[in-house]
Amino acid sequence: MKKIGKDKTKRISKFLSMILRHKPETIGLTLDKQGWADVDTLLEKARKRGKHISRDLLNQVVETNDKKRFAFSEDGKSIRASQGHSIEIDLAYEESIPPDILYHGTYQPVIDAIFKDGLKKMQRHHVHLSVETKTAEKVGSRHGKVVILSVDTKAMHEEGHLFYVSANGVWLTEVVPPKFLTKVS
Repeated sequence: MKKIGKDKTKRISKFLSMILRHKPETIGLTLDKQGWADVDTLLEKARKRGKHISRDLLNQVVETNDKKRFAFSEDGKSIRASQGHSIEIDLAYEESIPPDILYHGTYQPVIDAIFKDGLKKMQRHHVHLSVETKTAEKVGSRHGKVVILSVDTKAMHEEGHLFYVSANGVWLTEVVPPKFLTKVS
């Protein structure tokens, strides 16, 4: 397989994120109720909209994406985004017991609201949490001065909050009340 440049894989990854997480209808694609799309149909509909993506190129984007945003079905015939959807789907995640502490990266202007109201899923299906501060920092830095929060997930779980882990290792929950949050940096 011919390696492609990082800029091109990033552009394709952003396109796939938009299509598989938010707006499949922009290329006339239909996802099933678990968010899966037929790979051949995706590639054909993308091509008709001017996005020429070969199967090899798609494989490379999925395999090399640093956040593991996408996953193929076991038979390789379908693809979906691992999490972060704003459209209604059921990823069929099983409840999991989280590590004692997880992290969330955000940015300075929203800190007061977070410590007042907690972390909310907003337009997504879940609040996203990470095992490492490095990942949380990367996520939070997209919007400005980053703030890392630790989440007492052990206490949350003991209080009955549910947690799920996505195929790419992102921890998911409905909401994080402020009493479980501590500012790390």
